[in-house]
Amino acid sequence: MPSKKKSEYFTKDQEQLARFSKAMANPIRIAILQLLQSKACCYHGDMADELPIAKSTLSQHLNELKDAGLIQGEITPPTVKYCINTKNWKKAQKLFQEMFQEVTLIESCKV
Repeated sequence: MPSKKKSEYFTKDQEQLARFSKAMANPIRIAILQLLQSKACCYHGDMADELPIAKSTLSQHLNELKDAGLIQGEITPPTVKYCINTKNWKKAQKLFQEMFQEVTLIESCKV
């Protein structure tokens, strides 16, 4: 019997939740998301002034969040403006909420 590919064991929602989780698995990225949540949008230079990291490091973190679809950017040379990707942010909230809700419905394991 042929075995399934690893990717065939996981749903699209599981894959997406893992991608969101990976992108959020850094305290500076959480700070970036919180900063963007508190404003309609934010320019790269302004974020660099508010966060304790170099601009180049900030760019790497922004790219990771953007690649995961949690934020989006608009390039208007010489500036780059970022904001939360509302559609994907709502999707992330839904997926996390569903996962945590399922866990609370399961009786705790007593060791």
